[in-house]
Amino acid sequence: MENVTWSEPAERRRGRELVVFLHGYGSGEQAMERLFIALPASAVGAAVRGPLDVGGASGWFLLDPLLNSDTTEVLESALSLLAWLDRIRAEYGFTGVSLVGFSQGMAMAGTLLRLRPQDFRAVVGLSGFIARNELLAAAEPLPVRVPFFWGRDRQDWVINADAVDYTAQWLDENAALTARTYSGMGHSIGAREITDVAVFLRRYLASDTP
Repeated sequence: MENVTWSEPAERRRGRELVVFLHGYGSGEQAMERLFIALPASAVGAAVRGPLDVGGASGWFLLDPLLNSDTTEVLESALSLLAWLDRIRAEYGFTGVSLVGFSQGMAMAGTLLRLRPQDFRAVVGLSGFIARNELLAAAEPLPVRVPFFWGRDRQDWVINADAVDYTAQWLDENAALTARTYSGMGHSIGAREITDVAVFLRRYLASDTP
C-alpha cells in the first residue's frame, strides 16, 4: 500500500493502537481523514488508498450496481492489505488494530475480519455492506465475536435491500454488534455518526495515552 495518510508523524506512532480507515468505491484516502477526529488519544489512524483505479479515483475491487463482486478479486485485495498490516505492525509495534470502513470499505473491513478475526480489536462499518463469500462462509460463525459498529441511513439508496438483509444476518451471527441508524444522512457520513464512532472506539480501544 503506497498511498497512506497518517494522523500522526512516524515518531509518534510506536506502541500505540492502530485504526485503519478504508474508503468507498470511486473515492480515496483523503475522504476518510475527517474521521481522524474520532480517534481516542491512545490511537493513531492510517487512511489507505485502494489499489483499483476507478476513473481517476480508487476502489478495492470491481463492483456492479447490485454490489456483486468477484470473490477471488476481493480476497486478493484483502490479502494484500493484510500483508501491509503485518509489515507496519512489526515496524511500529502497534498494540492492537481496528478497522473503519465506509461503503465498499466496510466490505473490505468485513473481509479482513473474516480472514483473521483474532487480529482485530474492533470494526466500524459506515453506510456499507458485508460482501458475500461462500468460501469464507463455510468456516463460520467466527470463533470470536469482535465488537462491530454498523451505522447507516435506512433510506440509503446505494446499499440495496438484499445487501442490507445479508449484512444484518451476518453481523448478528458473527459479531458483537452495535447498530445505529441516522435519518436523512443518505449515503454519507454524518456528524452525529462520527460522534457515536468516537464513543465506540474509546470504549473498545486501550484508554491509556502514550
